[in-house]
Amino acid sequence: MLHADFIEHQTSVLQQASAELEQYFAGQRLTFDLPLHLAGTDFQIAVWQELKRIPYGETISYSDLAGRLRHHEAVRAVANAVGANPLSVFIPCHRVIGTNHTLTGYAGGLTVKKFLLDLEADNRNPLKINLFSYN
Repeated sequence: MLHADFIEHQTSVLQQASAELEQYFAGQRLTFDLPLHLAGTDFQIAVWQELKRIPYGETISYSDLAGRLRHHEAVRAVANAVGANPLSVFIPCHRVIGTNHTLTGYAGGLTVKKFLLDLEADNRNPLKINLFSYN
């Protein structure tokens, strides 16, 4: 817990967050530079840091993520930490899928998870052509 007072006003960090999200959804940003202060257990923070290392447009399984953290036996604990991610999109937990390549668990719902994965897949294709822009 941060034990902080909440004061509603615009800050440079909020402006940066807004700009980076706009760029991300426009397909112009692959990573985020926003300074993050993560509040969680050491294990959760380790999981969240590893989520940030999953490349744009790629997916890994919860089991693979547990392996990256050298906690092969802790898939369920890793999945719980992924689910507790307080900054989805900035910390891309949508890139973690089931071992059988199914979409599983996402705080924003599976429709949003699929949207984010599709957005990233579309933006990784450098040969996107708008057929309607030609005469």
